[in-house]
Amino acid sequence: MSRIAFINARLVCPTAGVSHGTLMVEDGVIRASGAVEVPGDAVQVDCGGRLLAPALVDLGVFAIDRAAFRAGGIARVALMPDTTPVLDEPGIVQRSALIGKPDLWIHPISAATRGLAGKELAEMAICRSAGARAVGTGRGWIADSSVMRRVLLYARDLDCAVIAHAEDGGLARGAVATSGETATRLGLPAAPALAEALAVARDLMLAEETGARLHLRQVTTAAAFDLIRAAKQRGVRVTCGITPAHLHLSDIATSGFRTFAHLSPPLRDEADRQAALAAVRDGTIDVIASGHDPHGAESKRLPFTDSSAGMAGAETLLALSLGLVRDEVIGLDRLWSLLAANPARVLGVDAGTLESGMAADLVLADADAPWRIGTDTLVARAGNTPFDGMPVQGRVLRLWKGGREIG
Repeated sequence: MSRIAFINARLVCPTAGVSHGTLMVEDGVIRASGAVEVPGDAVQVDCGGRLLAPALVDLGVFAIDRAAFRAGGIARVALMPDTTPVLDEPGIVQRSALIGKPDLWIHPISAATRGLAGKELAEMAICRSAGARAVGTGRGWIADSSVMRRVLLYARDLDCAVIAHAEDGGLARGAVATSGETATRLGLPAAPALAEALAVARDLMLAEETGARLHLRQVTTAAAFDLIRAAKQRGVRVTCGITPAHLHLSDIATSGFRTFAHLSPPLRDEADRQAALAAVRDGTIDVIASGHDPHGAESKRLPFTDSSAGMAGAETLLALSLGLVRDEVIGLDRLWSLLAANPARVLGVDAGTLESGMAADLVLADADAPWRIGTDTLVARAGNTPFDGMPVQGRVLRLWKGGREIG
C-alpha cells in the first residue's frame, strides 16, 4: 500500500471548509484529513502552510492543452463539442475521453445536434455510453425551439445536463461587441446585451417544462442573472457559469481594437460586470471556468471584426479567481465550490472535494505568490489573454492526479 501524508497544509474543501492539518492519501484515494496520525511508512509532503485543495475541474474548454492545464492546477476538463471533427459520434467521443489519461481526465461534452447545426438530434445515448458526461450546443444557440425541447427531453431521460450557449442567434449574428458607447466609438458590429436574456428566458422555460438539467455555460448580464435567480427559486434545475474575464473586465478593455479582448459572449458594460460579481456573491453563479480557447497570431493579429473570439484562460484561472477572495467577494471554500465541486457535480463525476473516499486529485498553491501575466510567458499553445501585463497573486506549485504527481 502506498501512503502519502500531506502535512502542515492549509486544507481547503468546499464541504468541510478551511482548516489546518494533514491530509492522508492511500493508494491514490483520500482517507482522512485534519489531526491525522501519520504512519511510519508514509511519504511526507510538507506543504509549508500553503493551500492544499481539490484540483480544478474546468468546465468547457475548446482545446486540450496539457501544459496550460498543469500550470493552472487543472486535473479534469470538460471538452466542448466544437472540435474537428465535431463530437457527435461515439468513436470520436471515446477517443477524446481516453487520450489524456492517466495525467489528465477529459470529460467530453457531446454535440446535441449533428454537426452542431441545430437541426437534427445527434446520437446522444450512444455518445453517452461512449464516455460523454453531458451534451452541449457548442459555441452557438439552437434557434429552433422544437429542436431544443427535444434535446432537453432526451438529455433528461439520459440523466445528463445540457450545456447551452446563451445568445439569441438572430440578434447576435455578425456582432463582435456589446451595443454601447465603446462599440459605437470603435465602429464595431454590435448586439444588444438583451440577446443573452432572450436566449436564457427561452431555455429556462423549456427546462422548466421538460424537467431537464440545464447548465448555461456563460452568463454575463444583469437581466439574465435575474431570470436565473427567479428560476432557481421556482425549482428549475438550472446552473450557470462565467469566466474571470467577465468578472474583471468590461467592454472598455476592447478599446484600441485589442483583439485579445474579443470574446464570446463579448465583454459587457460596467453595470453588467458589477451584476456578475453580485451573482457570484449571492450564489446565482455556480461555476467559474477558464473558457480556454487559445488562438495564435494568424487568428488574433487581424482587424477586430475578422479576428477569432476566445482567450487562453487555463493558466490564469486560479490566480484571477483568488482575487475574488482577496476582495472579500467570497471565501476560499466557496471559491473551490465554483472551481471544482460544482463543475464536477454538473458533469456527474466524483471529484472536487477533500472528502474521504475521493480520488486524490490535489493542487498545492501559494495564494500570495505575486507574478505578472504575460502573453509571451504563458505555456499555453498561444498566449492570447486580455489580462496581458496584469499583476496577480496565486501560483500553482504542484499537482496530483489520483495521488500521482503530474510533472
